[in-house]
Amino acid sequence: MQSTLVRPHLTIICPQENVNAANAIEFQRQLTTAVASEDLSVLLVNMEQVEYIDSSGLMALVSALTLAQRLERRFSLCNLSPSVRMILELTQLDRVFEIFENQAAFEATVK
Repeated sequence: MQSTLVRPHLTIICPQENVNAANAIEFQRQLTTAVASEDLSVLLVNMEQVEYIDSSGLMALVSALTLAQRLERRFSLCNLSPSVRMILELTQLDRVFEIFENQAAFEATVK
């Protein structure tokens, strides 16, 4: 369903398909596990391969963001497709998440 790249203090999760009710629980589990990791200070979700996300997928992202904020960890999104960006804008979650145009733009901000 998704791939994960782990670097010191940085984890990049790359969902490989639509994020919906069928796979949102597994997606949330992977996000929560990454955020809760002792070695993590930054989590990037690269949405390049995701064309659609439903309310279950949004809840997984919001839940992981809430946990990241509680643990004082950075949580960002990048490479949003136009349809995913539109869903985030309609729900006003684009104001909540730190969103980057692509992974290179994100990596330019990581020290």
